[in-house]
Amino acid sequence: MRRLNVTHQYNHEFFTMKIEKTVSILNRRARFEYEILEEFEAGMVLTGTEIKSLRSSKASITESFCQFIDGELYIINMMIDEYKLGTFYNHKTKRERKLLLHKKELQKLEKKLKDAGNTIIPLKLYITDKGKAKVLIALARGKKLFDKR
Repeated sequence: MRRLNVTHQYNHEFFTMKIEKTVSILNRRARFEYEILEEFEAGMVLTGTEIKSLRSSKASITESFCQFIDGELYIINMMIDEYKLGTFYNHKTKRERKLLLHKKELQKLEKKLKDAGNTIIPLKLYITDKGKAKVLIALARGKKLFDKR
């Protein structure tokens, strides 16, 4: 048998994945409706199709909030559109997504959340230079009707 030496030339631009570094999704209503007391940066547990949708800015955090479930912090009602090239492995658009914080930060938030009128809301969803999805959350207190100006 005779072997053929075949050299393949690939276009490297075709195989490199472009990561959008400027992805930044804001919750504009948050600063209008809430008084911000303290801010925290948290990581998120996401599936593969969710991070791909985030990189194409297909998400919304306007109606979302954070809640403690069994001592862990989750973001509720955050909407990430389905990935258009995803098959049956696609994710649910609205589901509870776990937030990753240090234990002392979680304890501090849980303690301050017990005060009347305090809540945890997401302010900004973004992707870091390393490609990690982060959410900026804030401990906030709702404003009165006459304070909204």
